[in-house]
Order: sequence, then structure tokens, then C-alpha cells
Amino acid sequence: MGRKMEWAGLANHMGGIPRKLVFMAVGAFSKIVANRLNSTSVHNANTLFHLVQSRPSGVPLLTVSNHMSTLDDPVMWGFKGFPIFNAKLARWVLAAEDICFKNTVLSYFFRLEYCAGKCIPITRGGGIYQEHMNEALERLSDGAWLHTFPEGKVSQEDAPIRRLKWGTASLIVRAPVTPIVLPIFHNGFEKVMPETYFRGRRPPFPLCNKKINIIVGEPLEFDLARMRQTAISTSRNLSLPTRGWPSISPNKMDELAQRCLYATISEQIRTAMENLRIFSKSFQAKGVKSIHF
Repeated sequence: MGRKMEWAGLANHMGGIPRKLVFMAVGAFSKIVANRLNSTSVHNANTLFHLVQSRPSGVPLLTVSNHMSTLDDPVMWGFKGFPIFNAKLARWVLAAEDICFKNTVLSYFFRLEYCAGKCIPITRGGGIYQEHMNEALERLSDGAWLHTFPEGKVSQEDAPIRRLKWGTASLIVRAPVTPIVLPIFHNGFEKVMPETYFRGRRPPFPLCNKKINIIVGEPLEFDLARMRQTAISTSRNLSLPTRGWPSISPNKMDELAQRCLYATISEQIRTAMENLRIFSKSFQAKGVKSIHF
């Protein structure tokens, strides 16, 4: 399967005019929702800002967060001081194909959408080696910033972080340069855009006077060489049905070794996100506005 409407996100599409218009509109919308209609507090914003703007050249950034509403992205980047209008610094994001790309109009919009067409459609259930995951891998190979929601679905419950999908872990392993992985936890978007506001449906517009909290963690470190060897050793004792995954380099890891490695990395990310969720409880209780640039 080819890449859906990839041409619409190219910098030279119609002279770049459509993407500039959409970029400005969505950026302004995010700023208004985050700062005018609601109140947003960010903990450890400096770490995010530094990695977005000043990480070493050619080193990709991979941010991961929970997913509480259809507004999480791009509104979570609309807080005060964040360079949401700088397309060169902006994130790429994996977006659900069945929601954001379900028809031609939406596909075109989200390929143009916020920050120069930086939405990549992902087919849920399509596996971690689907074509659009290769597109995401190419962006990491370019040293870009990619954001993912590794839980794979919206959850508005105040509950522990669920077991993560393996797609994010596979990108970390397969990237030519190991990305900097930054965990983020947020809450409040479930109140701005509740899934069951009226008769089991979302409200037509974002709600106002809500409190949004964004907790930025610290970069995670992965000793991939050691983790690969451990995964290969562990997989030798397993006997499971396979799905036909390709072997990957280095070490020509087979499917069972990949599963072991992806599970280990995913659990490390999940633990970091869960720790941020727990920390957010005290952050909310203090009611401190923590944005420092």
C-alpha cells in the first residue's frame, strides 16, 4: 500500500500557500485553546524546549505521551513560550488513519496540517512494518522530531498507563541514529474535549475554563547493544507462532528476538510515563504554574 496523499505535505505543493494558511490557523487555534480559553501549566518545559531547538544536528527527537482527547495534538504544543509557529522546529506526529484520514478532504487537511504537513497516517492493526511506519522512520533518519501516542488509543480515565504498542519501540531500534526519547504526561484535555459530553458524543467546540497540566520528563537512555544481546538470548528459549516479520540489522534479529526487545523498551517507556502520571498528582495539588524559559 502506498503512502496516502504524501504529496500534499511537500514544501513546494502549490507554492506552499495552502500549508502556510493551515499552519497559521491551527497554530493560532492551539494558542487560543491552551492560553485564552483555558489555563495551561507545564513542568520542566525547559527540557522540551532545549531538545526541540538545540539538540545535536542529525539526532532525532522522539516524544511520547498519553492520549486523552482528539485535541491533545496540536493544542499541547500551544502553551506560552513554545515556538508553535516555527515550521522548521515543529514535530511530525503519527495520526490514526481511520479518524484523521478517512476521506479525501480530511486526508488533504491533515497532510497540510500544523507545521507543514507533518501528520503521518497510521493504520491501526496494520502492524509495525506497515508502509507509513517506514515513512516515520525516514523522518527520524532525517534527524527530525516525531511525536507518538504509544498506548494507541484515547483514554480519558484516571488510570495507570496501559501496556504500550510496539510501534514506538520498533522505531527506536530501527533508526540509524538512536533518537532522544522524551516521555510526557498530560491531563485536562479530557475536560476540554470529553468523549461523552452530550448523548455520548464530543462537544462541537472545545470547552472553556479548564485546567491543563503538562509534565515533561527527562530523556530516557537505552543501551541498545546490550538489550539486543539480552533479547536474542531470551528468545532462544521461546516457542511462539510468528507473523512473518523481516529480520533486522544489526545481528539479523529474528522475529522472536525483536518481540523480546520491543517489549523491554516499551515497558521502560511505560514505566517512565506512569511515574510522570503519579508525579502529576502532586503537581496538580500544588497548583503551581511551572513554565520557565
